[in-house]
Amino acid sequence: MLRPRIIPCLLVHEKGLVKTVSFKNPKYVGDPINAVKIFNEKESDELVVLDIDASVNGAEPDYKMISDLAVECRMPLCYGGGIRTVAQAKHIITLGVEKIAISSAAVENPELISRIAAEIGRQSVVVVLDVKKRMFSKDYDVYIHNGRKNTKRNALEMAQQMEALGAGEIVINSIDNDGQMKGYDIAFAQKVRAAVGIPITILGGAGSLQDIEALVGACGVIGASAGSLFVFKGVYKAVLINYPNVAQRDELISRALGKA
Repeated sequence: MLRPRIIPCLLVHEKGLVKTVSFKNPKYVGDPINAVKIFNEKESDELVVLDIDASVNGAEPDYKMISDLAVECRMPLCYGGGIRTVAQAKHIITLGVEKIAISSAAVENPELISRIAAEIGRQSVVVVLDVKKRMFSKDYDVYIHNGRKNTKRNALEMAQQMEALGAGEIVINSIDNDGQMKGYDIAFAQKVRAAVGIPITILGGAGSLQDIEALVGACGVIGASAGSLFVFKGVYKAVLINYPNVAQRDELISRALGKA
């Protein structure tokens, strides 16, 4: 039976683990491998690792880092960053990664999604849409290159296009909410949930487990991803890797689905 997933998202910048606010000012918070070890101990549902340098710099994925992460990781692992070809995607899967995430390349070359899905299966293809609300509008635009370029493409329409092309999952990453820790954009999450039939994950804004409960309560079976929530502790944001234990997750999800 499908159940909501609670997913830490780790951002890698210059080989270190960082956190950003609205996609800016990356703050070093530790070593990615050490973070994976801790999330292993805490029995995380899944783990997403995004190299935020690779696509912007036009760099090849760091296969050594990916392999090291995959060897260490005892939960399903999704990697994104710098993937622009079918060959790159296939190679990353051979390293032990369960899913590959594509963002800028999917927007600039949508047919790439179909070609990759044909080779590794659509269940392993995740499209990450970095979105930002238009001023004086209810619509959201899709941005690429780590939030630096506005494609002026409608986010809901693009999510539907990616599904039609063979994506197995859509991640909606909110630029406005990134690092704010004030809650998810639940209204937009509901619109995405209604617009596509494949699994979706919402990223950006979680500041407490109650925010995750609110998202699941509003959207049902969904992925709730977070970065700051799982690497910071307290009002002064001391760096401390944390994640709810199995009993806490079960209670949260049961409570949230009772509201859905």
